[in-house]
Amino acid sequence: MLKQAVFLVGGLGTRLKDRTSATPKPLLEVGGRPFLDYLLDEASRHGFTDLLLLAGHLGGQVAQAYDGREWRGARIKVLCEPEPLGTGGALRFALPELAEKFLLANGDSFFDINLRALPLLLPEDGMAMALRKVAGDRYGRVRLEKGQVLSFHAPEENVDGPINGGVYALSRSVVQAIAPGKVSLEGEVFPALAAQRRIRAREFAGYFIDIGVPADFERAQAELPRRVRRPAVFFDRDGVLNRDIGYLHRPEEVEWLDGAKEAIRLCNDAGCFVFVVTNQAGVARGYYREDDVQSLHAWMNEELARHGAHVDGFEYCPHHPEGVEGPYRRGCRRRKPESGMILDLLAGWPVDQQASFLVGNMQSDLDAAAGAGVASHLYQGGNLADFVAARLPRQAS
Repeated sequence: MLKQAVFLVGGLGTRLKDRTSATPKPLLEVGGRPFLDYLLDEASRHGFTDLLLLAGHLGGQVAQAYDGREWRGARIKVLCEPEPLGTGGALRFALPELAEKFLLANGDSFFDINLRALPLLLPEDGMAMALRKVAGDRYGRVRLEKGQVLSFHAPEENVDGPINGGVYALSRSVVQAIAPGKVSLEGEVFPALAAQRRIRAREFAGYFIDIGVPADFERAQAELPRRVRRPAVFFDRDGVLNRDIGYLHRPEEVEWLDGAKEAIRLCNDAGCFVFVVTNQAGVARGYYREDDVQSLHAWMNEELARHGAHVDGFEYCPHHPEGVEGPYRRGCRRRKPESGMILDLLAGWPVDQQASFLVGNMQSDLDAAAGAGVASHLYQGGNLADFVAARLPRQAS
């Protein structure tokens, strides 16, 4: 499971003219918040816990704003290049900080894809690249054959094909081969890798915008905040995602139900948030600790990552009015059939509530959804992926 996401945030932003003379391009406000915030939201919700920002132009501002911060459970580190090194040179400078395999993304474009799907394409000693079909002649094009990148072409070459979407999965060995000094990923490193047939790629259809020119920067102001507001699928855990054995708390006890991993991947690929809301009275009853619940959920996300899937957020309630552990022996607004877990998620994430739904196997699940104003569906067995596919909101598919 890749845990590191690296962002190239050092560009000069010359095409935005006066806007970037005193502010780094990724820190420009879009929809009332820095553009970089949207990228960090995406990486952290996909389960990347190590976020590395490679800064250059006005890098001190990036460091002051983000270095050492926590972002939905992820830690941020900012590394400032000592001189302009280009995208490849900046990555080579960061070599001591890089994981063996990591996600890499441009800091001035937003590509709405399932970030966990891309590493599944990663060759052992190469890279994987997300591509996008777009109209117009602003971008260069990529020649692709059976998932293999053959070559890159400038706009004036009039080659038909998708564009480079600016999101990659890389092996550290690729960076080790970059010569120190000023190097361009796009102009030097990527063409060389393509010639060696070391780049795998696939096209994604998600929303894409590059804020590097004034027209698209202005377009992003209204579009991007609207695009990151998503339908959510809320899953109960025991009896829906895994077999309910009673007070499950160890990874070795997990038996995924038929189609569970595939159902979550379907929601991810459709652009929906995925949340798990689960009562965990075993904590109140003294059978296990909250740490056990959190560890199990982390393990579940690691297992899902092997299938290109992830859960954006796990919510659980450890309380029960008849518990034996004093701090947990009480009623709670978050314990289903109360709606607190769902309401907290609605308050903390940009959820399109009307297009969202819950999948549960008990009446208490459905009651919790109703209390939060969310539709619900009773799951009573069978392939969960088929069950979910028939109910995914059209606007998310």
